[in-house]
Amino acid sequence: MSESSDHPTRAVRVDVENEPIHWDLPKAQSYGEYLDLDRILNAQHPRSKEHDEMLFIIVHQTSELWMKLALHELQSTIDALRRDELLRAFTILTRIGHIQAQLIHVWEVLATLTPFDYTRFRNDLGRSSGFQSWQYRQLEFTIGNKNRALIAVHRGDPEVYAQLEATLQAPSIYDECLQLLSRRGFGIPEEVLVRDFAEPYQPHKAVVAAWLAVYHSTKVHWDLYALAERLMELDHRFQDWRFSHMKTVERIIGNKPGTGGTSGVSYLTKALELRFFPELWQVRTSL
Repeated sequence: MSESSDHPTRAVRVDVENEPIHWDLPKAQSYGEYLDLDRILNAQHPRSKEHDEMLFIIVHQTSELWMKLALHELQSTIDALRRDELLRAFTILTRIGHIQAQLIHVWEVLATLTPFDYTRFRNDLGRSSGFQSWQYRQLEFTIGNKNRALIAVHRGDPEVYAQLEATLQAPSIYDECLQLLSRRGFGIPEEVLVRDFAEPYQPHKAVVAAWLAVYHSTKVHWDLYALAERLMELDHRFQDWRFSHMKTVERIIGNKPGTGGTSGVSYLTKALELRFFPELWQVRTSL
């Protein structure tokens, strides 16, 4: 076949001549103004002159934005559960699952940072650490892992400390699910429903029995069964996030201590043992 053609390759462009595009932006709100891009895109301030510090900053800033959205959606889920609007809760929990996927994938980007390149700017972090992420702590509290000791690091920021204290004292999404089970007639003990929500949740055999009743009659209690499975997805994805974090840290710094004072990988490994919904895991064994 001849290399020549009756239709030679040519540059293609999109014709905007007849498109009613708003070119006169100073007279109207622009895309950048709506998203406040000036502040967002100028919020990266590397402390060193190393190329990869920009990657490190943006990965963590992006994660914080996704966590902000996850917290926003979790509160809406709790509100829906209180109103017995389970279909609404399912829709939001599905969205949260996709948000969690983004949080997991961001570690793949950070994992392209080599140990040598990280050491070139690590000292510039000082004592700053992901351990100090108050939004991460608020996520754990909202889902159900309460631990008062972990908010002590935020005492220097009264507004953040007060917000974490309020979340610590409030019922978690799992507490709201147990209230829902009680309203549906399942025998949830009073000491489970009325307790100090700031204290870590203690598994109860009566709660296991209630969830078992749901799983044994999925056609009758299909919405509660669907809720339970979505909670398990939430828990599972959180574990995937923790695991991806731990392996990324291990890949980059090995067994060095964390910049925030933790033991690093060994501390992150211990966190993998935490589960938000213990009775739902027990149900799998009991079925």
